[in-house]
Amino acid sequence: MKFIHTSDWQIGKTFSFADDDTLGALQAARVDVVRTIGALARQEGASCVLVAGDIYEHETPERRTLHQPMERMRQFPDVQWHLIPGNHDADTPEGVWARLRREDAVPDNVHLHTCPQAVEIDKAHNAWLLPAVLKRRHTLSDLTDYMNDEVTPPDALRIGLAHGSVVGFSNGQEAEHNPIALDRAKQAGLAYLGLGDWHGFCQIDARTCYSGTPETDRFVTGGAGGGETLVVTVDGPCAQPVISRHRTGKYIWRKLEDIVLTNGEDIEALEARVRGINPDNPSVVMAWLEVSGLLGVDDLRKYESVILTRLQSAVACLRITGAPQLAAGAQDLERLDASATVKVAAQELLQMVEQGGEEGAVAREALQRLFLFWHEVEGAAA
Repeated sequence: MKFIHTSDWQIGKTFSFADDDTLGALQAARVDVVRTIGALARQEGASCVLVAGDIYEHETPERRTLHQPMERMRQFPDVQWHLIPGNHDADTPEGVWARLRREDAVPDNVHLHTCPQAVEIDKAHNAWLLPAVLKRRHTLSDLTDYMNDEVTPPDALRIGLAHGSVVGFSNGQEAEHNPIALDRAKQAGLAYLGLGDWHGFCQIDARTCYSGTPETDRFVTGGAGGGETLVVTVDGPCAQPVISRHRTGKYIWRKLEDIVLTNGEDIEALEARVRGINPDNPSVVMAWLEVSGLLGVDDLRKYESVILTRLQSAVACLRITGAPQLAAGAQDLERLDASATVKVAAQELLQMVEQGGEEGAVAREALQRLFLFWHEVEGAAA
């Protein structure tokens, strides 16, 4: 049997750092990737798609957001989609799952599993799905525990689907919620255990995997990145599954740390480095730069032109933490072909910079703005 394993679509997710245009594009990509997954299922001849929770980002999405993934799945009537709740869209009494049923939004080929019991999903292969069901955002009990004793027909292909943290695998507070036994697949005789909650691909053992989110959604992702979907082939209940990873994400997220700029060559190298993430199409690059350094007047102008204008226009998103500072001296004041008032102000700012402290830091930024503004005025006049 061949099937698709995916999770953490988080339709409706917001990104606080993104402007309106970027936010709209990222949200659209999270919806569009559902079609990509359907096309992958057809291409691979997979009979069904198993979605291990967090289909939605919020328990109360807007109506259009609620219906969007359902309508994308409706476009693939030859593929059976099996969904379970996650911690973002738990099966609460008035939550998203109740709304989907109340609004008659669920296509015939989409199955919402809200009861922890074995369900036949492929009669030809005697395949049964054992879903773990979150009824609230967090639980301290292992919802996969029932799988050990859940009865299925002889020689059945038992496939588990759950959303949570494998005990002993992840660290921090999240690991305390929604625990899953490290050896659940072995305990419950599962041919495969598909997991959600971890946003990057991670294989726990031969039969247990986190698929990661099919469209990357953060600069630092646990596991091996994100933006992937798994194709799983299992030839029998005792056979080891064959797991293949397929790129489904549109956007490529990268964080570049400790970037120190000291001259024009550093600026050109930074631009090349970011464009090199995807040379053929930098418009799908999401880059977060941590920048520092000291630049002269001309190089600071170059930074503004090359990085803050040209590169920022080339990529999907350029998020910058920090900034290079102006390294200006008394000789640079002579470059200001300006009135005496402007020169006096610049000289006073430079003196404050040289004195240091908090006022010096503010004065440095003001002086930097003054130089850049004056060059803009010069350029406009020319």
